[in-house]
Amino acid sequence: MTTEKDYYELLEVSKTAGADEIKKSYRRLAMQYHPDRNPGNKEAETKFKEINEAYEVLKDEQKRAAYDRYGHQAFAGGMGGAGGNPFGGFEFNFGSGGFSDVFSEIFSDFMGGGRRQANPNAAERGADLRYNLEISLDEAFTGIEKEIKIPTTKVCEDCHGHGTKDGKPAEICPDCHGSGKIHRQQGGFFIVETTCPKCRGTGRLIKDKCKTCGGEGYVAQEKTLKIKIPAGVEDETRMRITGEGEAGLRGGPNGDLYVFISVKKHKLYSREGGNLYASVPISMACAALGGKIEIPSIDGDKIELNIEAGTQNDQVAKVKGQGMTMLRSTRRGDLFVKLRVETPVNLSARQKELLEEFRSISKDDACQPEAKSFFDKIKDLFVA
Repeated sequence: MTTEKDYYELLEVSKTAGADEIKKSYRRLAMQYHPDRNPGNKEAETKFKEINEAYEVLKDEQKRAAYDRYGHQAFAGGMGGAGGNPFGGFEFNFGSGGFSDVFSEIFSDFMGGGRRQANPNAAERGADLRYNLEISLDEAFTGIEKEIKIPTTKVCEDCHGHGTKDGKPAEICPDCHGSGKIHRQQGGFFIVETTCPKCRGTGRLIKDKCKTCGGEGYVAQEKTLKIKIPAGVEDETRMRITGEGEAGLRGGPNGDLYVFISVKKHKLYSREGGNLYASVPISMACAALGGKIEIPSIDGDKIELNIEAGTQNDQVAKVKGQGMTMLRSTRRGDLFVKLRVETPVNLSARQKELLEEFRSISKDDACQPEAKSFFDKIKDLFVA
């Protein structure tokens, strides 16, 4: 290996570069010249070995200081380590094992810690819970307080959440060193992270389990809560209730409870935002002559609608301020009523007689201007 090249130039950094800058540049170059990325490229392989040699020296404060003062001679002959090793007892192994070590370090920050060990005895937050709550549209209008029962957990009092028989923290898993993850190299370049099979991802091993909780650290319980649903709440609203989820372990905080609200369909009304919509049938006589009808309002009162003479089918009447309560507001939306003119069926003889008389005296179609206009437009389409 060539040892006369300047280590700072090999790593493309200045002589005043800090440790972080050197490490960052080394990682970039190691990725670029790694043999797995450059199969059969001898120049890349040589370059890879050179930058590793440079990094081994410059990442060590003592070696770097010696290199800055004496250059490559600092690691030659008697100034080196035992056995005449030019790197003071540090050997470079660029076989598959060496590559694995290099890239385990490179990917450690991206793969959950690599050589950084997690603390298996640290406090752990409890899991969040979900509860589905169905309410009526009337309850959504007024707001309501609901009592719910949720299956949850609490910290085991006998083991204090550690899951051990003596109530003390469990020992660290020797395979993953408490991280709960194992990193393995596959295909030379790729590092695969898997759950540690020995501790099953917990980072600790419990030899004697707590009899009360079976080693889980928590026990099941049913909790009763009162939930206040605000007026104007909409379908598919999610409410978060802090600290009402599952118990945390080893002194960790509880998780949260998420209440998902669904609003049941109403017999009369449908909803869109703050507005309400209803479809109401009226008689043909009422539509023709006009009149009044009553429908129940969402707040329990009655709404009287004036039907204008000559009302057409699917005509919409707007009633201002009779819609839904607006969330966190004193305002209300509007009510829109679609009027469906019903054609009479099962007529008596007298009713038929009256309708026939009506038809006979309406031949000029003056009372049905839309029908007259339509047929006037299409009369030239008929074949003589």
